[in-house]
Parts: sequence; structure tokens; C-alpha cells
Amino acid sequence: MVILAAVDESEQAGAVLSEADALAAAFDEPIHVLHVMNRSEAIQVEEDSLTQTDEAIPVDDLRARAANVAAAVVEDHPTDAEPTVAGRIGDPAGEIVSYADEHEARYIVVSPQQRSQTGKILFGSVAQSVLLSANCPVVSLRARSAE
Repeated sequence: MVILAAVDESEQAGAVLSEADALAAAFDEPIHVLHVMNRSEAIQVEEDSLTQTDEAIPVDDLRARAANVAAAVVEDHPTDAEPTVAGRIGDPAGEIVSYADEHEARYIVVSPQQRSQTGKILFGSVAQSVLLSANCPVVSLRARSAE
């Protein structure tokens, strides 16, 4: 089993990793830190690459870029354990739940983004989707308000 910290590039990522570290210590479990690059981000990276080099980026390279985001969070917020970092491409909520199932996660730690009611209706919430779909307990940190 693992403790899965699902991170993005927000300031909350450090708090997610810190909570995952506390759970990992309490349950003597390893930490996996996952960043999911959504499809529109992957398409944008691909388009940027095509304008610069005229060559498509292999999917493994896109996954590596997503894993680099997770690695940067780990570097900026050291933990007691040495986490495993991973990157995926696709629907963030679906990929987080899938990764958790594949690695038999004991807990998933997420943090919702602070959004207006309209933003929630238009874009949904990755954290809410994970809460509703996960087969293990989900720790959802309180969203910080934008300042």
C-alpha cells in the first residue's frame, strides 16, 4: 500500500505533500507523488514543440514532464521518506483514482482549488471527483482563498 499525494503547480501542493508525509509516517507506508497533465496542457506542449522543432513529443516525454512537476514539489518540500514521483496524462480525477487503484493506495491526499461558484459549475472539481470515485479514503485539505 502507498499514500498518494496528488499535486499540481499551486501553493497547496506543499501542504498536500506534508499531509501525505504525516500519513506515511503514521502508517509506515511509502509516499507516491503524482501530477496529472490534462489533455489540453499536453496538446499545448505538443503544439509548442511543433512550432519550435517540427517534431512531435513522444508520450513518454509528456509523462516525464508531468513527473517533473511532482519532482519539483518534492524538491521544494522535503519529506522524511524518499517519495516515488510519477506523471500521467489525461483526465486528472480519473488518472488519480486509477493510479491509486493500481498501487493499492491506503489514502489519497488532494487539495481543491479555490473557485467561484460559476468556476465550479463550468470546470468541476478534481478533488470532488476523486472523493466520489476513489476506492480508498481521501484526505481533502481545505482550499486556501486567493489573495
